[in-house]
Amino acid sequence: MRISRLTESKFAFLIPGFVAVICWGCGDDSGLAKRYPVSGTVTFKDQPVEKGRIDFIPEKAGEGRAAGGDILKGSYSLTTATPNDGALPGSYKVTITAVTIDPAAQEKLKEFSQGGQSRLGPESAKIMKGAVTNTLPAKFRLPETSGLTAKVEERSNTIDFPLKD
Repeated sequence: MRISRLTESKFAFLIPGFVAVICWGCGDDSGLAKRYPVSGTVTFKDQPVEKGRIDFIPEKAGEGRAAGGDILKGSYSLTTATPNDGALPGSYKVTITAVTIDPAAQEKLKEFSQGGQSRLGPESAKIMKGAVTNTLPAKFRLPETSGLTAKVEERSNTIDFPLKD
């Protein structure tokens, strides 16, 4: 069967629509704008932060969306909606927390949560008090005091945080 040039030109306008529908189906369903990869390292006194958390909070309230990630052996990768999807472009305040938990206290807490039903309460609070040690200065935990900022650009971003006292 042969298609005439007239018929071909009638259907040519449909091609961009089909491409748009196919591409639309390939994105995530978060409803968010495109996010860009953000990763890097976090060190304190020239040593990698072993375990912690990093959060990017939009500088202007109501603009953008926060992103965060775990720090493992000094490295992090940000998530906004789906794992490791990055962050929206923009300017951010950054917070970083890192704590260690005494292994003996951690074992004691496991005893309280055995049997599928948590029995955590005042007793567990006593165990935790003194069992958790912040490995970074407290100032890094709040956006108002951390002094840390970052700019996410419309490309792959590597942003390192060499922390000092």
